[in-house]
Amino acid sequence: MGCKCSKFTLCCFISGQNGPVREAHNDENEEKSEVSDSVMGCKCCSKLNLCCFISGQNGPVREAHNDENEEKSEVGDLPAFCEYSIEQLRTATSGFSVENIVSEHGEKAPNVVYKGKLENQRRIAVKRFNRSAWPDARQFLEEARSVGQLRNHRLTNLLGCCCEGEERLLVAEFMPNETLAKHLFHWETQPMKWAMRIRVALYLAQALEYCTSKGRALYHDLNAYRIVFDDDGNPRLSCFGLMKNSRDGKSYSTNLAFTPPEYLRTGRVTPDSVTYSFGTLLLDLLSGKHIPPSRALDLMKDRNLQMLTDSCLEGQFSNDDGTELVRLASRCLQYEPRERPNPKSLVAALIPLQKETEILSHVLMGITHVGEVMPLSALGEACLRMDLTAIHEILEKLGYKDDEGAAAELSFQMWSNQMQETLNSKKKGDVAFRHKDFGAAIECYTQFIDVGKMVSPTVFARRSLSYLMSDMPQEALNDAIQAQVISPIWHIASYLQAAALFTLGKENEAQIAVKEGSILEDKRKTTSRN
Repeated sequence: MGCKCSKFTLCCFISGQNGPVREAHNDENEEKSEVSDSVMGCKCCSKLNLCCFISGQNGPVREAHNDENEEKSEVGDLPAFCEYSIEQLRTATSGFSVENIVSEHGEKAPNVVYKGKLENQRRIAVKRFNRSAWPDARQFLEEARSVGQLRNHRLTNLLGCCCEGEERLLVAEFMPNETLAKHLFHWETQPMKWAMRIRVALYLAQALEYCTSKGRALYHDLNAYRIVFDDDGNPRLSCFGLMKNSRDGKSYSTNLAFTPPEYLRTGRVTPDSVTYSFGTLLLDLLSGKHIPPSRALDLMKDRNLQMLTDSCLEGQFSNDDGTELVRLASRCLQYEPRERPNPKSLVAALIPLQKETEILSHVLMGITHVGEVMPLSALGEACLRMDLTAIHEILEKLGYKDDEGAAAELSFQMWSNQMQETLNSKKKGDVAFRHKDFGAAIECYTQFIDVGKMVSPTVFARRSLSYLMSDMPQEALNDAIQAQVISPIWHIASYLQAAALFTLGKENEAQIAVKEGSILEDKRKTTSRN
């Protein structure tokens, strides 16, 4: 059923309407699924075309038993699901600081997501729901505990929740490398490569397959913002969308142009609705734009499929691979839910399309890998070798330069006698710190802090080091954490936490804190250069 076209067209769009779509032989005794050779592709075209696109419109999509996904379904290094107190999460997020917001639309989002760090240095993402989202506390806890039982390397796993008073929060693994939406629609350094886009599709399908196998087939509002990238640059599906919302699945936050047809009729999300949303994501990956399904169908009917393909992908994939991906997307977007493939079929269809599998994801993405050694500053090196004298010299030389707005606040309040006394305590503490009289420094800085009229991350940092010098590492750690609560992106607070953790014998947590301090310091330098 070949065709002689040289462009991406629909010259044979209707040919082979009832022919079979590629189907996999599924035999439990064979290690890999065997793909039938009856591919209705066109071997004469030089560009991605759909000359045989609809051949096999009504046939089943290839299915295969996905042993790899099942074998790796458990993630052994994660803690069991637990409940956190609101104070633990307030501390972890530096008081739900604006600087720690990572969700789209920032503070204006109805449910805000923050990045944070637990006391053991584990990085977390905290989703804080608005007051009306979950009025039934028991329903929230039941849902969270159910989702929290899932553990898979294709998910951002849910670590815990908080349900105190009217507060409803979820705690998940933190993924540091942005969302699929950022990398597809708002990329800065390089567009996502075809091999990575196909990998994203496969890993997402594997995530959905795993969830379905565990009885969590529903996913609410699947879109490019729900896919985030981990330290290794691998895409993961956010666990937040697995939570049944408080209105029993009757809300859909994305634009109605992207919602499944049956949702518009019934107002409910079904497993087949998730497949429809997966189809819209395939269109995103192919086009590099968020094209409504109706618009995509119009482009197909007008034989204008070049508009569907991201121009940045030219020469990166074969005609057959492109045709197969669009065919798969079209089946996901079928009007009738029962005609859409299930997650297992999606995985089977996407495995043969994978390219450059030997190349690690972070290399394909062009992002810095967490394992890559970053050069440390003098302060970072001093923390690593526990050179408290060097740390003291650096803090003394820095002074109060990082206390933004503190000077103006202090001068404004100097009319108060009590404030004058407070400032004198701070000045005496500074003199003692300079002369390495750390006992006196602790006493004076404590007087300043206890008044509570002014906050200074530098004072907490100086008292932290004074505690370290006085062999009080736990108190030093508490002060370093408090300094970061006040100033969430201050690298010195992370470095001091590392020094305290090293002293407490917590080597792994200390190394994580050093890396975080180095990352924050590097971002600070980059920002200042720009």
